[in-house]
Amino acid sequence: MSFDRTIKIAPSILSADFANFGAEIQAIEAQGADWVHIDVMDGHFVPNLTFGPPAVKAFRPHVKTVMDVHLMIAPVDPYIQAYADAGADVLTAHIEAGPHSHRTLQAIRAAGMKAGIALNPGTPAEAVEHLLDLTDLICVMTVNPGFGGQKFIDMTSKIRRLRQMIGDRPVHIEIDGGVDPNTAPLVAAAGADVLVAGSAVFKGGSVDQPGVYGDNIRAVRAAANSAL
Repeated sequence: MSFDRTIKIAPSILSADFANFGAEIQAIEAQGADWVHIDVMDGHFVPNLTFGPPAVKAFRPHVKTVMDVHLMIAPVDPYIQAYADAGADVLTAHIEAGPHSHRTLQAIRAAGMKAGIALNPGTPAEAVEHLLDLTDLICVMTVNPGFGGQKFIDMTSKIRRLRQMIGDRPVHIEIDGGVDPNTAPLVAAAGADVLVAGSAVFKGGSVDQPGVYGDNIRAVRAAANSAL
């Protein structure tokens, strides 16, 4: 993974056809997805259950871009190596998931992955200020984590603060929750460069009609770039 601040669209396969993940991943990549975002939920840290390491390992052969794995689980540390073995390129843990985020980020990097830290809407930007040199990505939640399709929560002031704190460090700012052509310009203008979009990408399309995915991805990207 090389670093740049161009807008990257990372469709969340939480909104894909669960019976057809391989074909769905191939379809979104063929239609212009930059990353593939996988939401891991444990029914404990967040009120939903999704994918474990075996599922992520099964997705890996289909992902030719970047496999971006977002852990909404607690604890995190016991599972880091399992997601590394499953093939994650980026592994993101929540700062709220445990008391030792510094150690968690070190362990993610030691396992050969890029290290991300996620912030729930109620967590201030300053919570990650002393972690920036260990971090490759900061994920700003613009919904309360647990379910797709929620209404966007405006976190633009937090994003601007993070962009200021990051300075010239090679750290991505990722936005997760409610991203669509209406909200993409707000977060891009504030300094975000990785936009996770679920229903905004997958709505109206299918593996039999993948062009809709492409139209949706281009709409989000164009909206974000219009603000730059």
